[in-house]
Amino acid sequence: MVRAAVLSAVGAPLEITDITLPEPGPGQVRVRLAAAGVCHSDLSLSNGTMRLPVPAVLGHEGAGTVVSVGEGVGHVAPGDGVVLNWAPSCGACHHCGIGEVWLCADALAGAANIHAHAADGTELHPGLNVAAFAEETVVAANCVLPAPEGIPLTDAALLGCAVLTGYGAVHHSARVRAGESVVVLGIGGVGLAVLQSARIAGASKIIAVDVSPEKEDLARRAGATDYVVASDTTPREIRGLTGGRGADVAVECVGRASTIRAAWESTRRGGRTTVVGIGGKDQQVTFNALEIFHWGRSLTGCVYGNSDPARDLPVLAAHIREGRFDLSMMVTDRIGLDGIPEAFDHMIAGKGGRALVVF
Repeated sequence: MVRAAVLSAVGAPLEITDITLPEPGPGQVRVRLAAAGVCHSDLSLSNGTMRLPVPAVLGHEGAGTVVSVGEGVGHVAPGDGVVLNWAPSCGACHHCGIGEVWLCADALAGAANIHAHAADGTELHPGLNVAAFAEETVVAANCVLPAPEGIPLTDAALLGCAVLTGYGAVHHSARVRAGESVVVLGIGGVGLAVLQSARIAGASKIIAVDVSPEKEDLARRAGATDYVVASDTTPREIRGLTGGRGADVAVECVGRASTIRAAWESTRRGGRTTVVGIGGKDQQVTFNALEIFHWGRSLTGCVYGNSDPARDLPVLAAHIREGRFDLSMMVTDRIGLDGIPEAFDHMIAGKGGRALVVF
């Protein structure tokens, strides 16, 4: 029996309760969580923006220590520190074959599995494969990666989603070049990772945009050179800060039609907009044919930062160890499992950076 945060149905409140977790079978690993980040994707699962099987144990950004392994697992052993990988690549589909592992056709196949049982016998699914909102979890072997040496596991939890996504959005999707200007819309956990990654890429001007004036200090600590409180005039303000042209790159971390449109309008002719935020089907973004031709801008989606965790984690670890990327500054709240519902409320209200469940 372990404590976990269970979503009984879409739209239902999270229940912090005991669940029965099985021992790992062949090709599985049991992990004792050190920490788990509270990500907007968890909120998207709970409110139905993302559709996966429920009831489920939520949580997908985490790190911990291997407790036991099933038959056939050789890349980790009991006692090893690991980072959870919620979107493992199968290695066999078309996208994996052409190197786009972040688009793996079977990445979320495990979410349909039976993960554990509630006290009344109800079958529970792993929300995004790894069910990190629990004291312990059992996952497929390809859902764990060796934790980078020299980084505390509580900090390493953020590597499982926010940091890989933010870093990848800058380096793999937008491909920010030294000297370019970057505007980041939405300064939550991912937005803070984008700001730090833009600084690492050598961006000359990094403009943070958020609805909350209180986030300015946090944004500047992450690397922002300028801060704009979001409004209807945001694109005009961005142009004013970039010589009247607009930013070279915009990264949208909210997932709303209005902010996607604002990001697009904030870039120069030929500018690049990367959308990281996950929006609902009701969020319709419109463009007219003439402006697409005239402005010559590009608009791209971005899944998991277009990252390959096996490739990118060692690179990120080097940045962290050498002081270029600060994981701890991203965490504005350290909570227990009972604090997750309030963390969801804070996300909805646009408060704080990353909330971290510490076990």
